[in-house]
Amino acid sequence: MISEQGVVYKILNRKAVVRVQKSSACAHCESRDACEISNKGMLVEVVNDLQAKVGDRVELSVPESSILKLSMLVYLLPVAALIIGAYAGAAWAGSVQTDPTLPAILGGGLAMGIVFYILRSLDRAAAAKDKYSPRMTRILVSEAPLEPADSI
Repeated sequence: MISEQGVVYKILNRKAVVRVQKSSACAHCESRDACEISNKGMLVEVVNDLQAKVGDRVELSVPESSILKLSMLVYLLPVAALIIGAYAGAAWAGSVQTDPTLPAILGGGLAMGIVFYILRSLDRAAAAKDKYSPRMTRILVSEAPLEPADSI
């Protein structure tokens, strides 16, 4: 499980909006400058099964297998479609005895477009499933500050 901590920002019916701050892992990430997380953090909507309240510090978790599957779909599949589409376009151009450059570009673009359309449809279906969504796993209880002992 990949876990992050955040603070409940707002409650909406059975859902909680949690503000997640940049973690120490962000400092080592190569994409930190292009990341959409601002200095104020990122807002994540999760099901509020634990009945957290505004201001509670909570832990959010996502299964690593879900992240790996989604990463493969989002990054690998479009690249594979581009290569296969370009190859198919070039092969078609070779069969009709024409310059393969334009058909390769068009084939790759068409294949990527089809894959992005399919991924968008899958994204809508996955949004309906809780399998790929972050979950609130626990409410982190911070210790109450110790009161000073009475001196005798």
